[in-house]
Amino acid sequence: MNISPILADIKKRKYVPIYLLHGEESYFIDVISDALENSVLNDAQKGFDQTILYGKDTDFSTIVNAAKRYPMMSDYQLIIIKEAQDLKWKDDDLLLKYMEQLTPTTVLVLDYKYSKFDKRKKLYKAIEKKGLVVESNKLYDDKVAAWIGSYIKEQGWNMHPQAAALMAEYLGTELSKIVNELNKLMLNVPKEREISVTDIEQNIGISKDFNVFELNTALARRNAFKAYQIVDYFAANPKSNPLVLVLGNMAGYFTKILKYHYIIDKSTAAKELGVHPFFLKEYELAARNYNRRKTFAIIEALKDADLKSKGMHVGSNTNTKDILTELIFSILN
Repeated sequence: MNISPILADIKKRKYVPIYLLHGEESYFIDVISDALENSVLNDAQKGFDQTILYGKDTDFSTIVNAAKRYPMMSDYQLIIIKEAQDLKWKDDDLLLKYMEQLTPTTVLVLDYKYSKFDKRKKLYKAIEKKGLVVESNKLYDDKVAAWIGSYIKEQGWNMHPQAAALMAEYLGTELSKIVNELNKLMLNVPKEREISVTDIEQNIGISKDFNVFELNTALARRNAFKAYQIVDYFAANPKSNPLVLVLGNMAGYFTKILKYHYIIDKSTAAKELGVHPFFLKEYELAARNYNRRKTFAIIEALKDADLKSKGMHVGSNTNTKDILTELIFSILN
């Protein structure tokens, strides 16, 4: 999601009297809330006109009484309710009444994390009308790599798309965790140099040669030796390469290969598949090496491997190396 216009208004000191920041992705909530905390008041004013409360330790009577006060040493007073989801929201009548006559010099921020606020509530509609509601949604898996690239670019660095994809796969969708690792990278890589897969390996601890992307590439090229090398590495390092993650990524990869077969206008393939154009040649090669029928069979083999890994086949072997070795043999033969 793009929160740049909101941050730009905050920088210009264009505030609204109440912010409802809600949703499953806490990162964007924290960024907006922190921007307000760093903008509305300077350090000297905060001692008089800033109040930070926590949802589980406060109530709406306390919040509203604080909101009705006027600032002592500045143009505004700032009230931030951290973990606002822990408030007793069935008792929100006082806040709803406050919405009828907002104190113009108060900036009230509700940090409602990890779930969406009930949009059917009268309070939601009142805040939407008189303040600002920001819904912070989690990114889909296939959007994370692009977000990493955009974030890095905003900071003045560049990152190779393969490096961004590797980070996205191994760090998941938790943006706060990703940003911490990106900040670590930016401390160690000069601005004038593109962040590479090697930088990811050296600073984050993800192997550039033995990861699920390299496994998929080896399979796309029908490079059996490399594929089995990677399987041996996964078996020796199961915590860094959980079987469920490997199988999930492979399933996504071969699903894209199957989809590629059905794309009529190949010039739109990168967009249709949701991949960076850099990776398209690999999908073209994989599609040549695995026709539609074979790709369907591979996806079935992946489902079978997933069931085996969960012990859902009678007498099935749940050993990572055996499951992957059998799977690779099935794919290549």
